Amino acid sequence: MAPNILKSSLENASFNIIFQILCRGVTFVLNAFVVRHVGQAVLGVMNVRLLLLESMILFLSREPFMKACLTNTAEHNWAQVVNLLWVTVPICMFMSMVFGYTWLFILSPGETLPPYYTFAVWAVAISCVIELSSLIVQLVASAFLFVRLKVVLDTILIAIRTLTFISLIIRRPENALFAFGVAQLVAAVFYTTSHYTYFHFYITKLNKSKDKKKLPIKDGMDECLATEFPFKSITDFLPGQLDNSGSLLDKKLSILTWSFFRQGVLKQILTEGERLIMTFMPMLTFAEQGMYEIVNNLGSLAARFIFRPIEDSGYFYFTQMVQRDKPIADQNVVTVQESVNVLMQLCSVVTSIGLVVLVFGQSYSSLLLWLYGGSKLTADLPVLLLQSHCLAVLLLGINGVTECYTNATADSKTINRNNYIMIYESVAFLVVSYFFVSWFGPVGFIFGNCVNMALRILHSTRFIKRRHVGTKYAPLLGLVPKPIFVTFLIMSAIITKVSQAYFFPDGKLIHLIIGIFMFCIVIASWLYEHQDLIQLGINKWRNRHNKNKKSN
Repeated sequence: MAPNILKSSLENASFNIIFQILCRGVTFVLNAFVVRHVGQAVLGVMNVRLLLLESMILFLSREPFMKACLTNTAEHNWAQVVNLLWVTVPICMFMSMVFGYTWLFILSPGETLPPYYTFAVWAVAISCVIELSSLIVQLVASAFLFVRLKVVLDTILIAIRTLTFISLIIRRPENALFAFGVAQLVAAVFYTTSHYTYFHFYITKLNKSKDKKKLPIKDGMDECLATEFPFKSITDFLPGQLDNSGSLLDKKLSILTWSFFRQGVLKQILTEGERLIMTFMPMLTFAEQGMYEIVNNLGSLAARFIFRPIEDSGYFYFTQMVQRDKPIADQNVVTVQESVNVLMQLCSVVTSIGLVVLVFGQSYSSLLLWLYGGSKLTADLPVLLLQSHCLAVLLLGINGVTECYTNATADSKTINRNNYIMIYESVAFLVVSYFFVSWFGPVGFIFGNCVNMALRILHSTRFIKRRHVGTKYAPLLGLVPKPIFVTFLIMSAIITKVSQAYFFPDGKLIHLIIGIFMFCIVIASWLYEHQDLIQLGINKWRNRHNKNKKSN
């Protein structure tokens, strides 16, 4: 009995969306709290410099290993996987020292840094090392579909980090960076120890159940996965503990990891480009960086709590369903058909969401900023930033799905070839962003990101088209919106723009009601044209509900 990969991927996406909503909601409120109690300059240091430091260390140390080791987990030699993932700890320590030194002694401050900046830098670096020491456990949780565990621990992590930060900053708002550093360390210690603690009790329960020839209660996994769980003790998560008849490291996984690492360097430059430019070429003050981050977080809410979980779950799904080293025509017809349908539907969903955000964002950015920060955020620059973000959201959603399929199904040779293409994309992105910022100010970062996303989409869609050439499948048709949906989107764009001109800012309520009405019409038109997808979802829910009733 094979694990239901699609079911678990959908469940993972659902839980992750809920978690991301909670996480971004907390960040959203926390940013407003920091601005009101500490100031925009401190927010700029935390959200640009310090979070960039954390992102650089964790992404380069963790992402290549996780992507490689999540590929075809059913055939893993887990002793070799454990050894490979523990290599991340010394790598993370090295990167922490290099980046920490750079952040402290090489970067030009440009202006006076807030108190406890040095402590915050080293706290972030140490917290990354602590978190990486549980990477093997995190991988096992993903590979064996412990979906609820990830959601629960991530939610508690956010709560602990937020409560620690707020409890310290309320007493001493001038020591905000000290509170930030302490919160990072406390959260990292919790995240690591909680993973090991959970699996200690799970393995103990599993061993007792096997002795009694009865499986424990499942946590998002099929019975076959429980019986094939390779770890008999918590010490098996340490290197060299599992029985291994082969070499210390899996050569194929090591090569794939190295490919993802080289790609990851380029992808990190593309993903964090604006923060890198702000940090290494300080063209904006810390206060301006803080303002940009406020609007950036607000503008990318949809991308972060909807698109990213879809991308992560889609990557895991496609790695399990589509074989990297075989042409599509030579693979199982049923599996290919399902994976193509999933890709097409994902493309359709993210494109539709992006178009809705783009259309309504042009007329309701001012109202949203007013609700969040009052009249001081309804100036021309914040509104223009948020309106520009709406275009970036559309491109980001499309790129997330197409790129996750590319990374999940390309072989090592293709990934290596793609790395050279990404070099040119990275150079183009940095050059375009630099000149756009020089010409347009902070809005130039968003225009640069749009160019970046467009280039990556072009590259990914070309790969998908070549992957399915000579077959009857055309998953990229999902990127073309339906005609009725597009018609009502155009009507909504015109009506809401007229509403903004006549009713904002004096008649905010009327403007909001008109927007809600047009939004409902647009959603109804989308549902009408996607009845097959809605019916499929209803049938899946009914089957699951009936199955649960029978099991009870």
